[in-house]
Amino acid sequence: MTRIDTSSAENVLPTPSHTVGPFYGYALPFRGGEDIAPLGHPDTITVHGYVLDGEGGPLPDALVELWGPGPDGELPTADGSMRRDPASGGFLGRNGVEFTGFGRIQTDANGHWYARTLRPGARGNSAPYVSVCLFARGLLVHLYTRIYLPGDRAALAADPLLSRVDAERRDTLIAADEGNGTYRFDIRLQGEGETVFLEFQ
Repeated sequence: MTRIDTSSAENVLPTPSHTVGPFYGYALPFRGGEDIAPLGHPDTITVHGYVLDGEGGPLPDALVELWGPGPDGELPTADGSMRRDPASGGFLGRNGVEFTGFGRIQTDANGHWYARTLRPGARGNSAPYVSVCLFARGLLVHLYTRIYLPGDRAALAADPLLSRVDAERRDTLIAADEGNGTYRFDIRLQGEGETVFLEFQ
C-alpha cells in the first residue's frame, strides 16, 4: 500500500471540487442574455465593461449576471429568459416584450461584457443600482457587487451601503457615464482599484 504524505499542499492532487474551470461556456450562457430590456424599448441603456485580474489583464471566460428593478423601482415578476416551447422543449428565450430584470453575459476574448437594460429606479432609501454576481476562473465562490449609476449625487451620498464604503473605494461601485445612455463599469478582482465586493450572510 502506498502512503501519500498530505502534510503539504504540493503532495496532494486536486479533487474535482477544487477544479474551477472555466466551465461557464457550457449550459449557463443563453442566447440573448445581454438583452434585458425589451428590444426597441425607448429607455434602454447600455452598461458595459471589462473583467480584469489583479495585474489588469482581461478574463476572457468570466460570467457576469445582472439583476435589478425596473424604472419604477419594483422588482420584475415576469417569467424570465429561459422560456421553452411546451410542445418541443426547444429554447424560446425572452418574449421580447416583458422586462425580467435578469441577464447573464459571458465575457469575450478581451474580457469585455455588455448588457442592454432599463435604468433602475430607487428602492427604499437606496440609490438606484443593479446587482452583479461574477463567476470566474480561480474563484471557488462567486463574487457579488453592485453597479450604481451616476446622476443624483444626493441619493448616492445618502445610500446606506455606499456611505459605509471608504471614500477612496466608493468609485469602484459607480459606473462612468459615457453619454448617449451608455455606462462603463469595469470589475477588477484584486490589486489597485479592486472593486468593492459584498458578502451576504
